[in-house]
Amino acid sequence: MTRERRRRLIHARRTATGLTLAGAISFLAGMTDATGLTLTGDFVSFMTGNTTRAALSLGDGNLRHAIVLLAAIMVFVLGNAAGIVIAHFSGRRTFAVLSCVSVALATASLMVDSLAMPRFFLIVASMGMVNAAVEQIEGLPIGLTYVTGALSRFGRGLGRWIIGDNRMDWTIQIVPWVGMLAGAIVGALLTQIARAAALWLIAVFAMLVALSTLLIPKRTQRRFNAAPRSPARPKSPSQ
Repeated sequence: MTRERRRRLIHARRTATGLTLAGAISFLAGMTDATGLTLTGDFVSFMTGNTTRAALSLGDGNLRHAIVLLAAIMVFVLGNAAGIVIAHFSGRRTFAVLSCVSVALATASLMVDSLAMPRFFLIVASMGMVNAAVEQIEGLPIGLTYVTGALSRFGRGLGRWIIGDNRMDWTIQIVPWVGMLAGAIVGALLTQIARAAALWLIAVFAMLVALSTLLIPKRTQRRFNAAPRSPARPKSPSQ
């Protein structure tokens, strides 16, 4: 086997591992979003929707609902920040982040209906946090809880392919959408059957995914999560 062929096989294996993990986490996000929306009536990861609904609530004079949604957006942002901090200080970023998400969802599942608002914000925080688990696959950005960006990148890639660009790396963007759709279907069914207890089942799934990442070598995780290298700038004649 030539060195180049071996390199391609390693790259393909690493990409497949990263995509499988991203799909599983998007499935988790879809389940959580469907359950959170069913339980609270508001989105727990779709902040574009919450932004629009907050504006509509302000327009209708429903200041309380607008404040709740704007606070949820702030909590989501802080959840993302917390995920990055956790990832930074952990040798196993995906395991650490998903474990914290699992604990947050398990805690939310134990909250009674009188704590519906704190439960909502805790779920939102966990969905912000989960985005730090996997940020990119082999240098290509990939979203886990928001698929509008993924669909946009997919569509732009399709357009470039139509006009003659032979690269196919844009096709990976469909993975988080499929994962989110499948997870949302399962989450909706779980919530119909178990109501708030569905959050406990989702927390168990999150922990199972977290534990499964321990089977992925650290080096592999670092490589498919690594940012692309910036091309070297050519030296000017005066240098």
